[in-house]
Amino acid sequence: MNQTALNKNKPFPTLFVGHGSPMISIQDNRYTKAWKYIGDRLPKPSAILMVSAHWYEPETAVTVSTSPKTIHDFYGFPDELYQIQYPAPGDQALAERVKELLSPITVNQDDNWGLDHGAWSVLKHMYPNADIPVVQISINSNQPAQFHYELGRKLQQLRHENLMIIGSGNIVHNLRHYTGDNATKTQHDWAIRFEDKVKDLLVSKDHKSLIEYKNLGPDAALSIPTPEHYLPLLYILGASLPDETINIPIDGVESGSISMLAIEIGS
Repeated sequence: MNQTALNKNKPFPTLFVGHGSPMISIQDNRYTKAWKYIGDRLPKPSAILMVSAHWYEPETAVTVSTSPKTIHDFYGFPDELYQIQYPAPGDQALAERVKELLSPITVNQDDNWGLDHGAWSVLKHMYPNADIPVVQISINSNQPAQFHYELGRKLQQLRHENLMIIGSGNIVHNLRHYTGDNATKTQHDWAIRFEDKVKDLLVSKDHKSLIEYKNLGPDAALSIPTPEHYLPLLYILGASLPDETINIPIDGVESGSISMLAIEIGS
């Protein structure tokens, strides 16, 4: 059962979750079981700030709708997925708090974006009742990796206010090498090596190397052909504290080129 509150001297845990295919929203597997266990085990936050790979725009913005819509930002999937609704409320106070913490960076208020599948496909398993307010923050596509890490540092204070920060993406995300859910079980060696490399850097708390991922060689280049699925990790690292424990509740490469690595910090 969820605890109702966290030790006031301890910041709220923060998470990065590899969300994979939208199909995972209706699946029951080792990944979804791990997410459910996280939701059952951790204290219940007052609200969630979500950094999803699927809101990648040339600006920094936060959602301000009190009833954010469920966005089905994909195509070619079974009708069942398009019927899913995740009716979590928004939180205008949290949106204002994010804007305050990120000042003097311009943070636009967005009342059109809702919860994309990078958010609700994970939250549907972690918090199926959709009773925790959720605010999304966009990933500014005009900014370098260091910028996103520094935003995480600015947002760290939220963890002392019973708020959860979740990054949702995939540290390996190369759809050109995607084998498909029903294709061969053989995984690309470079994807497995890069996931292992990231785990080693996380455990050693080598944030510099993780920020400068473009210097990590050809495995990194194949794993991160575009940055939007990797950058949510940097928000979580920026929001972490030096002495916190890093746990890896689940890992594994699916469909050849999608890492499902999840990271839990501070639990």
